[in-house]
Amino acid sequence: MSRVLFVVPPLVGHVNPTVAVGAELAARGHGVAWAGLPGVVDGLLPPGANFVPVVGSLDATAFAALQERSRGLRGPAALKFLWEDFLVPYARATAGDVLRAVEAGRPDVLVVDQQALAGAVVARLTGVPWVTTATTSAELTDPLAALPKVDAWVRRQLHDLQVDLGVDPTTAARGDLRSSERLVLAFTTEALFGPADHLGPAVRFVGPAIDGRRPGGQVDPARLAEWFCRRPRVLVSLGTVSAEAGDRFFGVAVEALAGQPLAALVVAPRRVADLVPPGVGNVRVVGHVPQVALLPHLDAVVCHGGHNTVCEALAHGVPLVVAPIRDDQPVVADQVVRAGAGRRVRFGRVQPAELLEAVTAAVSDPSLRRGAEAVRASFARAGGAVAAADAIEEELCEVAR
Repeated sequence: MSRVLFVVPPLVGHVNPTVAVGAELAARGHGVAWAGLPGVVDGLLPPGANFVPVVGSLDATAFAALQERSRGLRGPAALKFLWEDFLVPYARATAGDVLRAVEAGRPDVLVVDQQALAGAVVARLTGVPWVTTATTSAELTDPLAALPKVDAWVRRQLHDLQVDLGVDPTTAARGDLRSSERLVLAFTTEALFGPADHLGPAVRFVGPAIDGRRPGGQVDPARLAEWFCRRPRVLVSLGTVSAEAGDRFFGVAVEALAGQPLAALVVAPRRVADLVPPGVGNVRVVGHVPQVALLPHLDAVVCHGGHNTVCEALAHGVPLVVAPIRDDQPVVADQVVRAGAGRRVRFGRVQPAELLEAVTAAVSDPSLRRGAEAVRASFARAGGAVAAADAIEEELCEVAR
């Protein structure tokens, strides 16, 4: 039995794939633990999971305040905030706790999310081999290649972070904390990502890892009876972080879809329900849905381009309408369009007629359905959590040698 420690940031989309992989490794007899922010990460893990709190100077309340400050930021402001206010400070704050977790648990390998920089720093400090989990494919595309000054700024921050935490400057200048030189698990496939000839041999496409996470509940057709009796069925969701900043978009979606020959389920704050005209029964606003359980019932998904939501929809062959807001979402949206699995609209500018046309295409254009099905088939072939666990075991064997 080997010991595996997952180091993850307090972000739902980055934790969820590791839950499925960890469950698979545990079923094979390995000792599995997660290091992350209590009050956020532990709530996403299965009951009884081995959890190591990583707090530093950031607790769940402070993280919630940080999320609030980030709402509404886009473009360069969002990128600056991501690095200066979150990723680097979080790494500095938590490196000590991660180091103590490694010294106490003595893992054979660290499995480190691309945005959990402290895990990669500690791996370099201790010599413990580390594997990268790329829960979004955006970093694999080198998104800052067209912005050399910004790219240099990010790389300087990564170098200085390592040196400040005790990594030898020569070592700090080698490679990239965001990508292990041994193994990078990419939770996508080339059918969605696109050609991967430029990537090195360390990158392994395993497809999304969806099974194994804590159940989100079951769909209750009785509770959604008025919605369930119609077809086609469309889900509109901006994810857990962006929903509060989506009032305009939700308003456009309600106006576009109300009274149309389809059923629209809008996952949004309660106030959005006031936008649904009286007597309109085909649009339902709810605060939460068990998304994965709902997907087999859907004909299209309208979303912000979060990698998890996109991959979950395509894993069920469901076409998409993507309205990217920030961070990796524009890259993911372009991948969806290039794969022929959906349409892209402008989050801040789309009008009801344009959104309705895109949704109508998603539910009725057979070419988009074929594109989504092609990606679904590639995901099934890739293997998901099983393939990721296989790759980690191969790495453990290399370490043992």
